This record gives sequence, structure tokens and C-alpha cells, in this order.
Amino acid sequence: MSSSGPRTSVSPSGRSWRNRRLDPDRSLGLRLTLASAAAFLVLVPFALLAVLVVGAWPPLHDLDAAVTDSLHRFAADHPVWVRVMKVWTHLASPGPLRVAALVVVVWLWRRGARRLALWVVTTMVVGGALGAVLKLLVGRDRPELLDPVARAAGYSFPSGHALNATLAAGVLLLVFLPFTRGRPAARVALWTAAVLLVGVTCLSRVALGVHWASDVLAGCLLGVAVVAATAAAFRTWRERVGLPAGRATVDGVAPELTDPHA
Repeated sequence: MSSSGPRTSVSPSGRSWRNRRLDPDRSLGLRLTLASAAAFLVLVPFALLAVLVVGAWPPLHDLDAAVTDSLHRFAADHPVWVRVMKVWTHLASPGPLRVAALVVVVWLWRRGARRLALWVVTTMVVGGALGAVLKLLVGRDRPELLDPVARAAGYSFPSGHALNATLAAGVLLLVFLPFTRGRPAARVALWTAAVLLVGVTCLSRVALGVHWASDVLAGCLLGVAVVAATAAAFRTWRERVGLPAGRATVDGVAPELTDPHA
């Protein structure tokens, strides 16, 4: 007569935190873990850049100075270019972008997508607040040019214009991507608009001599990290209440937004 010992099983609640977070059968934990990791990985180069700026690393300073000097010489010889850059930098400044975000919030609220509207507000507010705090902590001075074509007040790192343009571009993409489903041309146009918003805004700040190139790069990195983090939190809530979730960069954060009765 043979006997076997009692079988033991490990309940999901008894598994390690690491195993639960990486379990493909527990999609909520896996998605949140991957999104959090992505946000962290974006913050790593931002943190490294901040350390190099605070430490006044000579190669970074020399590169910033070379880019600024080159663009300033071009601007000094091309007044029309300066006027175009000034118009763009005013239109894409934090104030107008926040007003545009508020318009989107009101539209979403009236459409019944109130949690999505709150996500937009949270993304813009958290990102803007982080940028303001980091400017004070780093305390980097703006470029000092002998014959400046533009002036700006306050500290330089990270660029508030680049940060808010990235936040606005992220909101633009993740809110309106559902409306491009099955429309490749519209999807390309939306992505192009988002990239141009960020790219030209960054260029304008350096071209006008009011920011170093590393300032605008830092603003973009911080903006991407904030959008990734808030989008991850929003998608986590959606999964908990049983709402559909697709790929954020393809379907946006609310794929059902195209159905006003959803």
C-alpha cells in the first residue's frame, strides 16, 4: 500500500510580488508594471541630464554653447526667421496650450467622458507643477548673448515650453487616436501634428536664444514620462471597472470615445 504526502498549492495571494506583477494571466498587474517601467526608463535619461547640468559637465556645456551660437548667428542675419519663431513660440507657449487643453476638457465633459477629462487635467497640472519645481531646484541660468533677438525671464532647465508642448501633444494623441481608426491618412496627420508641435516649439526656444538645447530635451523627456505615468494610471482604472483597453499608441486611452452613447 502506498501513500503519497499531502499536496500543497500556492494560492495567487501567496505568490511573490514580483511573480504577480509579471504574470501574463494577471493582465492588470502586468500592464501597470510595464507602463511604470516605461515611465521610469524615460526618467532615467532626464535624471542623468539633470545631474550633468547641475554638475556643469564640460562636454554638455560645450555642445549647448555650440548649438546656441550657431542658431543665434543664423537668427541675427535672418529677421524674418526670428519673427516666425517668435510667433510660434507665443502660440505654443504654456498659456495657450493650457487653454486648448481646457477646451478639450469641456468637450469631453459634455460628451460624458468625465474621467478622461480629469485625466487631461491631471496630466497638464502634474506636468506643469513638476516643471516649475524642477526649475527652482536646478536653478540654471538662461543663455547670455551679446545681441539677443529675444528675452525670457526665470530659470532655464527644463524648458516649460517644451514640457507643455509634449504634454499637449500626448493629450492630443491619446484622446483623438480612436477617431483615426480605419483612417490611415488621419492617423498620419494626427501624429504629424503632434510631432511638429513639439519639434518646432523646441526649435523656436533654442533658435531665439532663450534656452539651451539640453533644456528642451529635458522638457520633452519629462513630458513623455508624465504622460506615460498618468496614462498607465488611467488605463489601470479602466481595467478595474471592465472597460476595454487597447494599445495606447494605436487606440488611445479611451477606444470607445468614438461612440457618444458608450
